[in-house]
Amino acid sequence: MALVTGASRGIGAAIARALAEAGADVAVHANATSPEATCEAVRALGRRAAPLIADTGSADAAERLVSEAIETLGAVDILVNNAGIIRRGPTVDTRDEDWHAVIDVNLHGVFRLCRAAGRHMLSSGRGGKIINIASLLSFQGGLNVPAYAAAKSAVAGLTKELANEWAAKGINVNAIAPGYIRTDNTVALQNDETRSRQILERIPAGRWGDAQDLGGAAVFLASRASDYVHGHILAVDGGWLGR
Repeated sequence: MALVTGASRGIGAAIARALAEAGADVAVHANATSPEATCEAVRALGRRAAPLIADTGSADAAERLVSEAIETLGAVDILVNNAGIIRRGPTVDTRDEDWHAVIDVNLHGVFRLCRAAGRHMLSSGRGGKIINIASLLSFQGGLNVPAYAAAKSAVAGLTKELANEWAAKGINVNAIAPGYIRTDNTVALQNDETRSRQILERIPAGRWGDAQDLGGAAVFLASRASDYVHGHILAVDGGWLGR
């Protein structure tokens, strides 16, 4: 049984479908918009789906989401921390409220969900798989996204710290670092002709990624095939980091 956050569309929806194809029932989370389309896709694959709504930036969301997922599906064996937001603009123009909004969702929310799911996995005695969605900016600085870069760098560190704590207890904590993927978060870059061309020129694969490109990595990290993989940040980037 899996809980995937930010799964109403984009990367989260693609991962939810991939996990369902691999045999998982999925609790499908969305911040506000109904995730019913993703739930229908999961059910069409013969698996159970449960729609959950919460603002993962709020302090009480994590415990409630994990509790509701367990109540509906019976357990949370897999957690995919995908929910995230971005605010673009020069650092000198970044407002405190924008900084806090990004950090609350992209870092605090990830930590709280790891903590809540980790408690359940530890107490169940079955262990589990936690997959955080990091970013290329977990390795690089980016441009005009200071809060996002800070949060995603911290997610990489948090992933390694939790792996150190929980590896011997049967919980695998790893992360996926997507490259430049065609999602709502990258619309501004896709629409910037110059920036989009510069990005494309650096990607050895010769194309932007699609959300579906993350599915295989998520299934691997959620499966027994990754039982000896701990604290790893798996880049799915078309070769960007190797350029």
